[in-house]
Amino acid sequence: MTLKTFQIPYGNTIQEVKLPEEKVIYDIHGNKAEIKEDLCAETLRALREPIDSTPLAQLVKKGDKVTIIVSDLTRMVRTKEFLPVILDELNANDIADNDICIVVATGTHRGHTPAENIAVYGEDVCKRIKIYQHDCMAKDLVPMGTTSRGTPIWLDKRVADADKVIVTGGITLHPMAGFGGGRKGVMPGVSGHATIMANHAHALADKVGDRCNPACIAGVLQDNPFHEDMEEVCAALNPAFLVNTVFTPDGDLFEVVAGNWKTAWLKGCKDLLEISKVDICEEADVVIASAGGAPKDTNLYQGTKAHMNADFALKKDGILIVALECPDIKEPAIFSDWCSKSDLLQMEKECRADFSIPAFVAFKTRCIIADCTAYMVTLPENFDYVRQTGQIPVATVAEAWELAQAKLKEQGKDNYKIIVMSHASSTLPVLKA
Repeated sequence: MTLKTFQIPYGNTIQEVKLPEEKVIYDIHGNKAEIKEDLCAETLRALREPIDSTPLAQLVKKGDKVTIIVSDLTRMVRTKEFLPVILDELNANDIADNDICIVVATGTHRGHTPAENIAVYGEDVCKRIKIYQHDCMAKDLVPMGTTSRGTPIWLDKRVADADKVIVTGGITLHPMAGFGGGRKGVMPGVSGHATIMANHAHALADKVGDRCNPACIAGVLQDNPFHEDMEEVCAALNPAFLVNTVFTPDGDLFEVVAGNWKTAWLKGCKDLLEISKVDICEEADVVIASAGGAPKDTNLYQGTKAHMNADFALKKDGILIVALECPDIKEPAIFSDWCSKSDLLQMEKECRADFSIPAFVAFKTRCIIADCTAYMVTLPENFDYVRQTGQIPVATVAEAWELAQAKLKEQGKDNYKIIVMSHASSTLPVLKA
């Protein structure tokens, strides 16, 4: 038996584990991609060579009130770098700074502090442009109809009242919406609480006891009601322009797409899938996964994206080893409270009765954990809480692998297979028919 050393990202460090090489059927890192070095240059090119749209400079005219929707601090899309390029292009075409405002797409998240605004958007932008934090519970939200699925559309007043809206963000894999970015800047980004809750409830199965909706998964848009309802909300606003970044699983810039809010985004989704999707011919008995290290494993809420993508590669009743340092494991508190619930049917009923995004993410994660043996590699101070989530806490990947081997022996599995996913939050294994 030949042992090979695999490096697993963990916080700002790397953990190593020696695995029998002949048992590892896939070592998933995503596909090769051409990297762009200059985000500013790529953004300017995208603004002037947009997809299914006239260039941004020709869309705006002097006197237009322009609102730019930007991601909040939970989205690592490098807004600080590309936002000044958009502002400069607007300024060069007679749109003054005092005719521009920025609305932070907080969705149901809290608003930023002034220091956080500077960190995410840059000090110069914060001095020049008025920045507003979206409040999904605000009293002055603007009604804009209802979707075909009955979702009431309430949007931020500064967005609804603008002459031109530019939606920005980053395209990522999303465990319910298929992909992030695009229409997600509007819904949930600048939508009302009632809009967000009604939309996100589509992530649950139609029947109580059936857990999660199988159509609402990463990488899938067709017949995904979560996405389709979200798209209808965005269409009610019909943003004038979109700017979205696409990054490789390693976090390098692949491209900037700009132009039509729908078709430019769809091109970015297609391109992201080409660099992040990996076809597999069989599932594994053991999946060893990392979110990709810091900041993707700062807390369990963000880290569960690793669980959700790794689940595509794992046999039912298999063994999942997930490496998440989680120095702030219990943030946000609402998620950590939900994730410590153990009665899945009761948890599902409570989630349906009072739906929230953290509650659903916790529920979906607990469903995955319930269908496998889950070892979580984390800090020792997290052990007690990790046990409450149904996982077995360990300090190192090597230790988890030792426990997994004992479990395999107990199960009488000599011909087991292993899949390694070092960037599980941003890679998508797809089982070929």
